Amino acid sequence: MRARQSETLLLLPLLPIFFVGIFPMLLFGLLGFLGISLFGILLICVGLSDGLNANSNFNQQVIVHGYANRASRSTQARDLHSATRFALVVDMVGAALVTVGVCGFFYFG
Repeated sequence: MRARQSETLLLLPLLPIFFVGIFPMLLFGLLGFLGISLFGILLICVGLSDGLNANSNFNQQVIVHGYANRASRSTQARDLHSATRFALVVDMVGAALVTVGVCGFFYFG
């Protein structure tokens, strides 16, 4: 019979990620509303980066492979619109977090 291994060994490779990620989370908690604003600014940066990356990938496809047939072109355009919509949502969430952080800082701080 096969011996049953413990599931805790599966979590062992994730332990360094936990220790690296715990410091920023504690820092956001200690900073309070300023931490929420900082997290919002970081989300805005991620959204802008994702949108620019999507446009870059689309332009690279057009430049390297030229204009594709009609079905492939619509797929590429749909992927571009999907990525830019997601980037816009991330930007709006980041802006909302910055607004909540600034309002909370001035209202409660």
